[in-house]
Amino acid sequence: MKILVTGAAGFIGFFVAKSLLEKGYTVVGMDNINDYYDINLKYARLRELGIAKTDAEQFNSLTSSGSHTHFSFIRLALEDRKNLPQLFEAQAFDKVCNLAAQAGVRYSLENPETYVDSNLVGFLNILECCRNFKIKHLVYASSSSVYGMNEKIPFETTDAVDHPVSLYAATKKSNELMAHAYAHLYNFKTTGLRFFTVYGPWGRPDMAMFLFTDAIINGRPIKVFNNGKLERDFTYIDDITEGVVRIIEDQYSSIKDSHKNNYKIYNIGNSKSVKLMDFITAIEESLEITAKKEMLPMQPGDVERTWANVDDLIKDYDYSPNTPIKKGVKHFTEWYKNYYIPLA
Repeated sequence: MKILVTGAAGFIGFFVAKSLLEKGYTVVGMDNINDYYDINLKYARLRELGIAKTDAEQFNSLTSSGSHTHFSFIRLALEDRKNLPQLFEAQAFDKVCNLAAQAGVRYSLENPETYVDSNLVGFLNILECCRNFKIKHLVYASSSSVYGMNEKIPFETTDAVDHPVSLYAATKKSNELMAHAYAHLYNFKTTGLRFFTVYGPWGRPDMAMFLFTDAIINGRPIKVFNNGKLERDFTYIDDITEGVVRIIEDQYSSIKDSHKNNYKIYNIGNSKSVKLMDFITAIEESLEITAKKEMLPMQPGDVERTWANVDDLIKDYDYSPNTPIKKGVKHFTEWYKNYYIPLA
């Protein structure tokens, strides 16, 4: 089976591609390697997948020369309406896992056009390619941010999600609606995954786990929004990856194939809400350093609490997140020290 993984140089995309390769699948990774955060981290992830070159000008279409010989990579943007169909035609994918997107809630306040280009135009291009090239199954990233001002806890996929509080969230809700239309009109399977605060080694530098660890190690105060009165369903990357790969493989699925089941949405999280201050304490204990804290008000586009009900994913795919916060935090801080401190 040949699988396209977009966003393969990104955090979740890297782990999903790696897991699929370890299971013996042929994977084509795609990423535009934009500069939303340090591109060297993206190159480093690709090197872990066996791609040797790091020069951005040469990072166009490369085949793995390392242990993952069934991996190839192409530098391409979702919004490239000319070259994306050519890639689909040349590669004859069986399934597509679309994890590429412009991420970040706060960044969407500053650069809204980027979200329209990648998350709306780009996602439409993916849907068109899936339709025209007879893709069996599209698995794509949505986000817990679609719940917006929802006050009911825990969040369930049956909840109304009509009040997003950021453009990023609005684009992700739009993706779900677009996928529904295409699944209905063109009879191919789509599965959207609402990710809940993913953390772990190789994580994004704009996420809380990275920002807190980096600041604490370097003696800077950490920014604690809403005076610490926040809760998140922090989910370790291995648990996320296991869930995504099970859905791509379908071998664990209890869903019977039918036109009715072409469109599915799942929460994918840890199914627990953790207080932000407890999360910070776990980082402090792992680093054996007490953080200097700068208490700040709530940020625009943020929400006070997230908590995923993942019962549907457990029922349909036997999903079982089981990484405790302290264990996951320890894995991240160890990776951070091994990756960054030798370079200091």
